[in-house]
Amino acid sequence: MTGRQVIFDTETTGLHHDQGHRITEIGCVELIDLAPTGRDLRLLVNPEREIDAEAEAITGLTTAMLRDKPKFAAIADQVLAFFADSPIVAHNASFDMGFINMELRRCGREPLPAARFLDSAAMAREKFPGSPASLDALCKRFNISLDNRTKHGALIDSYLLAEVWLELHGGREQALGLLGEARAGGVVAFAPRPPRPQALAPRISEAEAQAHARFVSELKDPVWSRVAAASKS
Repeated sequence: MTGRQVIFDTETTGLHHDQGHRITEIGCVELIDLAPTGRDLRLLVNPEREIDAEAEAITGLTTAMLRDKPKFAAIADQVLAFFADSPIVAHNASFDMGFINMELRRCGREPLPAARFLDSAAMAREKFPGSPASLDALCKRFNISLDNRTKHGALIDSYLLAEVWLELHGGREQALGLLGEARAGGVVAFAPRPPRPQALAPRISEAEAQAHARFVSELKDPVWSRVAAASKS
């Protein structure tokens, strides 16, 4: 699968757009040939209503935090410009599509056609029938770290979904093969990872470490020494 796509996620005041719930956060990540380019969009939105307690606990967003943020009508053009005419990838796409189209209708805009949306959850269920298809479950399946997420957020979840989406299509090797030199500068930009909270324990014995040190000391200008020095600087 080649070309531009947009990973899209929303956080909301509750689960049902047809019961008056609104968008509180929008996250988008640009892909070129399945690979994140580093271009993204995060917008906090004043939902013009209270946030359900359950949604607040999941996202960490409160009604007070969003009171001074722009209403959806004020950021609609920015969101649509980021989408452009690209396919939109969302996890359980009917949820995000329902909310974005509700917001677009409220401010007099045309809704986005269902054909624009690609559902990563549906693809995962087809690829792994009978297995959990939540974003968390797929991150665990593909060994994608969740260490830098303490709460659900539209942008961080979009970056996680970008990695899942790539894995569903064959992984990073597939993306790098598609990118070549002409696409996205040959760069794949994934979400930043925080340092490990605790360093991994050594996996070699003291005797093995000493033997390695003796071996390196006998080499002429070994690359290993320059790498080790650079890592300490």
